Order: sequence, then structure tokens, then C-alpha cells
Amino acid sequence: MDLMSVSLYRAATYVGYPLIAAYLAVRKAHGKEDLNRFGERMGYASMPRPEGKLVWLHGASVGETLSMQPLIQKIQECYPSVHILVTSGTVTSAQLMEKRLSGNAFHQYIPIDCMPQVTRFVDHWKPDLALWLESEFWPNILSVISDRKIPLVLLNGRVSDKSFARWKKMPRFSRQLQRMFAKSFGQTPEDAERLKEIGAEHTACFGNIKFAAAPLPADEDELKRMKKQIGYRACWTAGSTHAGEEEIVVNVHKAVKEKIPDILTIIAPRHPNRADEVEGILKNAGLMVVRRSRKEEITKETDVYLADTIGEMGLFYRLGDVAFVGGSMVPFGGQNIIEPARLGKAVLCGQHMMNFREIVARAKEADALSVVENEAELTQALISLLTDKKSLSKKQKNAQVFAEAESNVLDRLMPELDVYLKE
Repeated sequence: MDLMSVSLYRAATYVGYPLIAAYLAVRKAHGKEDLNRFGERMGYASMPRPEGKLVWLHGASVGETLSMQPLIQKIQECYPSVHILVTSGTVTSAQLMEKRLSGNAFHQYIPIDCMPQVTRFVDHWKPDLALWLESEFWPNILSVISDRKIPLVLLNGRVSDKSFARWKKMPRFSRQLQRMFAKSFGQTPEDAERLKEIGAEHTACFGNIKFAAAPLPADEDELKRMKKQIGYRACWTAGSTHAGEEEIVVNVHKAVKEKIPDILTIIAPRHPNRADEVEGILKNAGLMVVRRSRKEEITKETDVYLADTIGEMGLFYRLGDVAFVGGSMVPFGGQNIIEPARLGKAVLCGQHMMNFREIVARAKEADALSVVENEAELTQALISLLTDKKSLSKKQKNAQVFAEAESNVLDRLMPELDVYLKE
């Protein structure tokens, strides 16, 4: 029996606030909250609201905020007078937005999902439109937006198997939340159908806006400088790795080195604050490591380049001929394969790609992606690609064609948003 409701959730957050505060204190202690801007998490704005129309875009973390970049640019092109408030909940995403946002777009941290904080936030910013990315359904935030009669639209909506099963056990609660959205656009037709099943009234699918992203940027001078350091060495990039994957990369590097003695491995941890831990794993394995954050240079003796900076994945992916996308050899759900594919890289990933299931299936069908099940398969795939130029070139071309196939998704989506954006 479904006893959960928005009002019951609201009451629970009032009563449970001491526990929420304790949880936040732990996050602060572990560097997961921005101490300089923590007031924003309490709903206190760090700047005045700009005059005129304001659109609020929210995405949970790095992946979602990167996904919204093309949309932000499109809004800025079509509606130059509109101000754009971008919110997210992680320190890494905030640092990335600081580098990427320009003009009339700016970042604030999302407030915690408690009524005083949410009310304070929404009443300060008074957005004219709220655009929500993927699956960040915070009941208090959504209900305050809805109560204020602010149009709320879900973009790139995603309903995983796990969350679909969970929402179906709470049909009343789910329906209450989903009906707060004026329109809900799924990443895939299946996501749109699932959103409808859990209560959304107006659903559709125009494609995945991850395909609309421009190629990740890179500093051209830095790219040339680093390519010169690497020279003619075979090189691959393990991007967005998670805990448990660096050990796998170490073993793969050693195995590949037996066949390709000059192999260079670039590791870019998903969370650069893990760099010390990752460096320890690499050095304990007897590998020669240099770090990006220390401005150390690649030499002939370097085994691994530890790419531990934020906002430079475009550089790191460009340096390797092959890209392995992390979060996929451990049961995390995967990371975005479109980013390296768009740069014309042969792309590999593990089997744990639940968050990108439809994209992975289509990429495999287009021969634009190789999914490996274990360390041995990753080793063999790398050796095959790095020693067979014809095969490598084919995979690289297929990946790029696939990644560019739906780059016009925003042209289909924007007419749906124009009604809210035009004066």
C-alpha cells in the first residue's frame, strides 16, 4: 500500500532536519561541500537576482551540467536578454561551471531539500521557467516550484530499471511528483513511456541532448606541447575512472606493455580529489607516474600520466588513440561515451553501463563501441587496436559518425521551449 506522499515527505524533512544537518557536517568534513559557498546550500543567494526573465536549469552533477551546455548556448543565441541560473549539488560540477559559463549564465548550488531553504531560494530567484535534467526529483523543491506556478519541464528524463521499480511501488507519490512537470521529455522512447507509467501527463522523446554537445574543448598550444612530449609512443586514455578501476588499469597497462613496450597510459579519475589515492595505487604497482596538477612532464620513463585536473577531458581524450570510459568496470552505471566518440577516438567500456543502456546498444550496432567484460578482454582490445592501424582507423571513424548523428536534437526540442522563453 502506497502511504508516501509529498506532504508526508515534507513533514519527514522537518522532523528529520537534525539528521540532515549531521549528514551535511560529515560531507563538509570530507570535502564534499564548498565551505566558501555553503550558504547557497542553505538557500542564501550569493548575488542579487538580475532584472528581466530568468531561466533555471538544474542538473545533479558533472555529467548533467555538461549535458546542458549546448542548451545554455542555444538559449543565449536565441534569447540574448534571458538570464540563466544553473544549479548543481557537487563541488566538482561547480568548479567546472565556473570555467564554462559566460555572459548572462551563472552558477549557484542547489539548496538542500528542506522547506525553509528551498522557499528562501525560490523566492529570491523567482525563475520564469525551470528546466530539470534527467532524474533529480527532489519533492520539496519541485513542489515549491509548482506552488509558485513556475512552468517546470523535464529534459533528457531518465528512468533506470532500479528507479522504475521503486517508483512503481509508490504510485501516488510518484504521480504527485511527475504531474508537477508541464512537459516531460525522455532521453529515449522507453524513458518517455516509463515517465508516463509513473505519472507524467505530457511525455515525448526528441532524442538525447548529450548528442548536441560540441566536442570537448582543449587548449591547442597545450595539446601540441603534450603531443610533442608523447612523440610516437602508443597512448590510450582511461577517462572518468572510479574506485576499483585504477587497479584494473594498472594490470592492463602491465599486460599491454609486454606487447607494446613504449605504451603510455593516461588516467583521468572522475573525481580529481582522489588523485593522491590513485597515485599511491600506481606507485605501489611499481609504475613511473607524473601528475598534471604538479605540471610534471612526460618523459620516456613515464608509464602513467595522472590527469588530475578539472575541465580538461577534451585534452586528455585527444592525446590517446583509444579511450576507455570508466564507471563501467565496476557497477556504477557508466559515463558518457559520446564525449570521446565525438573526438574521433576508438571507444571501449566495461559491461556496467546501466545509465547509458540505449546509447551503448546503438553504438555497438553502429560498430562505434567495444564493450569488454573483464580485464583480459580490455587488454586484448587495446593490443588489437594499438597494433592494427586499419582496425583503429575504422573504429575511430565509426565512433565519430555515430556521435554526430543526432547533433540536431536541440532543433527539435527548442520549439517546445519557445512558448515559455519568448517575451
